[in-house]
Amino acid sequence: MQPTPVNQLVSVVGSYAAPSSAQAHSRPPCTPNTPGTPFHERDGVIPQPQLQNIVCTVNLEIRLDLRRIAQSARNAEYNPKRFAAVIMRIREPRTTALIFSSGKMVCTGAKSENEARLAARKYARIIQKLGFDARFKGFTIQNMVGSCDVRFHIRLEGLNAAQKKFTTYEPELFPGLVYRMQKPKIVLLIFVSGKIVLTGAKVRDEIYQAFSNIYPILKNFMKLDSDKSGLHQQAISG
Repeated sequence: MQPTPVNQLVSVVGSYAAPSSAQAHSRPPCTPNTPGTPFHERDGVIPQPQLQNIVCTVNLEIRLDLRRIAQSARNAEYNPKRFAAVIMRIREPRTTALIFSSGKMVCTGAKSENEARLAARKYARIIQKLGFDARFKGFTIQNMVGSCDVRFHIRLEGLNAAQKKFTTYEPELFPGLVYRMQKPKIVLLIFVSGKIVLTGAKVRDEIYQAFSNIYPILKNFMKLDSDKSGLHQQAISG
């Protein structure tokens, strides 16, 4: 089983904890036209999800001496008692690689497909310069993480009740609602502030399609200004 980008996902989620405000819209959105372009409503523009992290894997097709790599390479660390891989970092693109003795490598942190491939090739070249006959085989994108702000607050309790088949919401354990979309097979973390994290995609279009699917649902559970005023008034009177 390949390692998952837990740290990167946590950082994405953490940056989406702050509340946001926006004007309410009542019409459903159009489907996004092409990757890289926002989709529109007649009275505004709905922000498009942005890629925050891409996890890819490569097979170097050679057994590696991890201790030798850690001792010879810059920005590399190896503690076999804690983790059975060398952890290596480069600044451009800013990424982290997990390099295993089997020759398998996991690269995380890139924000585009081109960055992911470029970073993986740079790590492979570093290994080659250390004297290993490393190849570059089977480059595969394993996971894409995107994020978006819908710019309105969301009634998570209502969303959870209406979409119980797909959702998990335990605010005492985690502030976000977990929505497991079946097609495309994407997991969304939805926060009351309107911030969304999308993960599990293999290609960019799955991020866009998942957001296009969820947006009309979220609009049905938009918190109106009167809802927020009522909650504020209750807090004052309480």
